[in-house]
Amino acid sequence: MAKQTIQSVDVAGKRVLVRVDFNVPLDGGRITDDRRIAGALPTIRSIIDRGGKAVLMSHLGRPEGKGFEDQYSLRPVANRLGELLGKPVAFPSNDCIDSGAGAAVNSMANGDVLLLENLRFHKPEKKGDPAFAAKLAAYGDVYVNDAFGTCHRTDASMVAVPQAMAGKPRVVGFLVEKEVRFLSDAIAKPAKPFVIVLGGAKVSDKIGAIERLLPKSDHVLVGGAMAYTFLKALGQEVGASRVEEDHIASARKMIEQAANLGAQLHLPSDHVCSTQFLEHAGDIEVFRDHIKPGFMGLDIGPMTQSHFASIIAKGKTIVWNGPMGVFEWPAFKVGTLQVAKAMAEATAKGATTIVGGGDSAAAAEAFGVADKLTHVSTGGGASLAMLEGQPFVAVDLLDNA
Repeated sequence: MAKQTIQSVDVAGKRVLVRVDFNVPLDGGRITDDRRIAGALPTIRSIIDRGGKAVLMSHLGRPEGKGFEDQYSLRPVANRLGELLGKPVAFPSNDCIDSGAGAAVNSMANGDVLLLENLRFHKPEKKGDPAFAAKLAAYGDVYVNDAFGTCHRTDASMVAVPQAMAGKPRVVGFLVEKEVRFLSDAIAKPAKPFVIVLGGAKVSDKIGAIERLLPKSDHVLVGGAMAYTFLKALGQEVGASRVEEDHIASARKMIEQAANLGAQLHLPSDHVCSTQFLEHAGDIEVFRDHIKPGFMGLDIGPMTQSHFASIIAKGKTIVWNGPMGVFEWPAFKVGTLQVAKAMAEATAKGATTIVGGGDSAAAAEAFGVADKLTHVSTGGGASLAMLEGQPFVAVDLLDNA
């Protein structure tokens, strides 16, 4: 998947149309996590420092697609980006393709940065509409994909825009280049032992990743609510824990597959449980093996925490996707915290540690280890799709290195 990067293009005096991923969480207009904005800074700075004009486009949230909706406006993002860059970021219009946006793009000076309004205010963005894409493509002399979080999608800005710009340079930004390098290339031939740590709520979300990574892995550690579907498949009593009944057969198949391949599949041996799925209610107990009726597993237990940490400590390549429990609640955060700390310690010893975005990335940030790991992905669904080996049309059609 080696692609040309923005660094390979002479951008001086050119309008560089960059698809970024500024889909950040907002609380009443306040950005609560700006990691995705910060992740785009190297690409943006490369453009403006070399005399280019950076025209940025992104989506935010899930508006109806019938026009401007204030709660999904990218204006707070433009303000925050300006603070991080230390220079004004133009935000010309409430519509990404109206005359105001077009005039502002045409009047940009070298080194300027402009952010278009939310692409998803137009339904054709999600539909991949060529006519809508042509209007966006008219803004650029160069196309850059630096939106890893949407690389697995076929939205107009991801596929139809670069198609409309055929014959012009179409490259990846530094963020996408880094994501591909770690989530695809590093896993193609991982240093051994190769350890996979999987958590989160659903087995169904991880089946593709498990099936692709099992043949390469030495150890697969399974925590989070998804572990209870595996344990149920083994005939273990899991109380009121979440189980995907329609995926018990899939879990049983993966257990057998791991045994046939010689990969060690590790499931929790003890569990921190509660009688209610609430932060400050319910009776909390730790169970070894079988969980009593009425209790649900909300975190891996102390023995499992130590066991998982010891395996991670021996890994040379470690990929983590999904928390071990409800880490947002103090009573059930310890399992995820111990995995995060073990990942950081393994990195310090020379291991390549990769966190696959989403909740596990949020946990790494919350526990203060994100900057101590080799790579923390900015894309939840995209990182999982890449781990599964899904084709990325949005990347495939860009210029080869």
